[in-house]
Amino acid sequence: MTTATRRIGVVAATGIGVGSMLGAGVFSDMWGTVLDAGDWYLAAIGLAAIVALANALSTAQLASRYPLAGGAYAYGRAELGPFAGHVAGASFLVGKTVSVAVGALVLGVYVLPGHEQGIATAAVALAWALNARGITKTATGATVIAVVVTLALAGIVLAAVAGGGDVPAGSRVLLDAGPGVTFLLAVSSAFFAFAGYARIATLGEEVRAPERTIPRAILVALGVVVALYLAIAWALATFVGADALGGLADQGRTSSEQSGALAGPIEQLAAVGHVPVIVVTVAAVLATFGAMLAVMAGAGRTAMAMARERDLPAALAVQGKAGAPWRAELVVAVLAVGLVWTRGANLLLVSVATVLTYYAVANLAAIRQRRAGRTAGLRVPVAVSVFGLVASLTLAAVALPAGAGAAVPAVVVVALILGWPLVSSTVRARRAARA
Repeated sequence: MTTATRRIGVVAATGIGVGSMLGAGVFSDMWGTVLDAGDWYLAAIGLAAIVALANALSTAQLASRYPLAGGAYAYGRAELGPFAGHVAGASFLVGKTVSVAVGALVLGVYVLPGHEQGIATAAVALAWALNARGITKTATGATVIAVVVTLALAGIVLAAVAGGGDVPAGSRVLLDAGPGVTFLLAVSSAFFAFAGYARIATLGEEVRAPERTIPRAILVALGVVVALYLAIAWALATFVGADALGGLADQGRTSSEQSGALAGPIEQLAAVGHVPVIVVTVAAVLATFGAMLAVMAGAGRTAMAMARERDLPAALAVQGKAGAPWRAELVVAVLAVGLVWTRGANLLLVSVATVLTYYAVANLAAIRQRRAGRTAGLRVPVAVSVFGLVASLTLAAVALPAGAGAAVPAVVVVALILGWPLVSSTVRARRAARA
């Protein structure tokens, strides 16, 4: 790619990053789990941001040398071998398919509480239709959405401060939960709200001077989002109360059973400051649907890359006239709709666990790449990637059992992430031996 096609600068790249992070997470019910950390709830958000930063820098280092579709699937194959790449790909597809379902449900909650599953199904179908036609967020569109949603959320917090009173009666006072499983679950849940940060790291072919632009954009975008999330968490703890959010978090996702109350945490916060519901709804729809478009596109392109390597059926590598892998995205959409209608699992934590596994592979690949001297441009200290690796594995190990809710779903997720690549590699080895 020539430099003439590198049109994205620091401001646009930062807008893409902020817009990608201000998706379903900030409007989801994860805030109840975050506040369960007690006096450590702000520390949980901060640690989640640090993990996100380490993962983003490792991914950016890899992307600067391997500007390929598939992300850590391609990086893992290049640096660690086909099995590691397959694990990353399987983790990403499972995690992002679940993320699409989470985003759709969040959108449904804010659009029509009590009928969120029907709205979510329609939203997934619309997202697939738009992606299949090649209609995704542009850099300008992402920046505009980021500005609008940021201003809306900041306005809601300020309105709560100006018009809020005491914590509602019956809300529990934050207690010092201390570092432990509860704290790590809070970190894992908060990580979901940062999940879009890696979008910046994949812009290597599109930004000017990527070795400088990408790290700067990551730092600025994370700084903006961290400040906003800390303010929202404080406002929710002060003016809404942990008990008001705890019931939502315990369910794993909002369901029609809770439609009698203000379903979304941000909507509850807006009510404190007498912000019109339409403001929250518009912001939630813009942020969540925009994120759904990006997540589905990313999952589809990873599936396309896997299909080209025959880790998935070759038919999924087919691209439409607009260049979108519409068949792969259709599979993601159908599976997401199925998840929308399931019950009993905390889909947000399942998504977090699988996506963190994906980043564990990315960090391991970055460590191998740096030690072998195969970097191009950005060079991340090995210690940063080691921290990202350890943190990702630890948080994934905590989030999966809590998210699955039972042994069987957890076994299914592990089988998809590890069993599928293992069986595939075994079959390939036997075929090679026979040849």
